[in-house]
Amino acid sequence: MAGLELLSDQGYRVDGRRAGELRKIQARMGVFAQADGSAYIEQGNTKALAVVYGPHEIRGSRARALPDRALVNCQYSSATFSTGERKRRPHGDRKSCEMGLQLRQTFEAAILTQLHPRSQIDIYVQVSRQQLSAWGGRGMGWGLGVRGQEPDTLMPLVGACWTPGYPCGTSCAWWPQLALALLPASGQLALLEMDARLHEDHLEQVLEAAARAARDVHTLLDRVVRQHVREASILLGD
Repeated sequence: MAGLELLSDQGYRVDGRRAGELRKIQARMGVFAQADGSAYIEQGNTKALAVVYGPHEIRGSRARALPDRALVNCQYSSATFSTGERKRRPHGDRKSCEMGLQLRQTFEAAILTQLHPRSQIDIYVQVSRQQLSAWGGRGMGWGLGVRGQEPDTLMPLVGACWTPGYPCGTSCAWWPQLALALLPASGQLALLEMDARLHEDHLEQVLEAAARAARDVHTLLDRVVRQHVREASILLGD
């Protein structure tokens, strides 16, 4: 393969996937008994762990309390060995704050915050990614097979934090990269982000490809949720 050609003549990527094929996903719930909720998701070389506490009373100044809904607090961190850059990324740096903000905006669209006014919900997420190669070994993503790029680690995180109306996220590339988080039950977009301009002639195709992949992710996660509920019911003797 030369230049930016990502697909072979047979239509396969370097890592053996077809153009529209998701990387293998593994997920489980209830990984931390002490938390109110926790989940783990692994896709490709990206591993994300999410822990949720709440709703609980507002921590710190009560002036932060919202009279009509719960305050959603999201904190993101990445392991220092998880990128090819090999540089230390302190807690609270610009990238981490940006990812935390995107997560918060995504889950505010999914959580029924109006049921718990003047309370707080905390979501803590950590991601690690082992970068093995410049093409097929990178973390996650669903692509159209046009370009290889650094994957958006937000998408496994969205999957790791799923809620009763949980959004599912994917990334899709057609020269620029588009990332979205979808609420499959309603078809509502909880997040839409692009890293560059995309001509409107291609936008609908890329959006549909990413949404289709998000629905596939939802199908898989739904099985995990149902299995977890069945196991919890057995333990409770229901």
